[in-house]
Amino acid sequence: MSAPATDRNAEQHDNGRTGVFSSTRAQLSARTLRTDRWWIPPVLTVIGLGAFVAYATVRSFVRTAYWVEEYHYLTPFYSPCLSDSCVPGSSHFGTPFPELPMLIPLGFVVLPFLLLFRLTCYYYRKAYYRAFWLSPPACAVAEPHSKYSGETRFPLIVQNAHRYLFYAAVVISLINTYDAIAAFHSPGGFGFGLGNVVLVVNVVALWAYTLSCHSCRHITGGRLKHFSAHPVRYWIWTQVSKLNTRHMQLAWITLGTLVFTDFYVMLVASGTLTDLRFVG
Repeated sequence: MSAPATDRNAEQHDNGRTGVFSSTRAQLSARTLRTDRWWIPPVLTVIGLGAFVAYATVRSFVRTAYWVEEYHYLTPFYSPCLSDSCVPGSSHFGTPFPELPMLIPLGFVVLPFLLLFRLTCYYYRKAYYRAFWLSPPACAVAEPHSKYSGETRFPLIVQNAHRYLFYAAVVISLINTYDAIAAFHSPGGFGFGLGNVVLVVNVVALWAYTLSCHSCRHITGGRLKHFSAHPVRYWIWTQVSKLNTRHMQLAWITLGTLVFTDFYVMLVASGTLTDLRFVG
């Protein structure tokens, strides 16, 4: 028995399309019925992420003004510095790698993990899916794509590695914490200046962002069937859940603290700015 004519027509009309382009959805000629400025958030996201990527890329490759020998300030974009190309004193964990060509940034060991951790972050996915891929650009606004396959094929299937990249982010946060502690230095021994405040604030923000991650929330309590049987893990899960509600804000705040920390260290290292010292 053949399918009804209406069903056959619907199948031909769909032509494999999904979402708002499916024949089962209302056929509207307008892309959206929204009258507000829905396009402003995507535009701001493009500007914000674009500016960070441009700044971070330039600073990661220039290899200048990233270490303050006098106070042991090291910018997070170059931490850890593990090659013979690093300036003396900046390699807190030794130099197991030889001289590197200029095409390779000195922070090459951790930068790929940091990039992938942010790219696969649940919030950043939403941000750049909407802003760069227009998938969709905003709620109740049709996207230009005719099909949607989810994160089931390459390259988007890599997004599933986020839970594992979380562990790498924790290790990198520990390294940044060590750098911040080692920076309490002066030529006479212990020292404390404005640069220390900048480094510590950045580390605290990075820890807050990392621990507010959805993967961290799942690790601490996602698999528990009875919270009453695990009171400690339940308490940790509740604290992480509180942080998780601020994950979007922390994602943007840490981009700002990373840039500001690097910029401050650059100014001090280049001699453009004199670090305000409180002790030493």
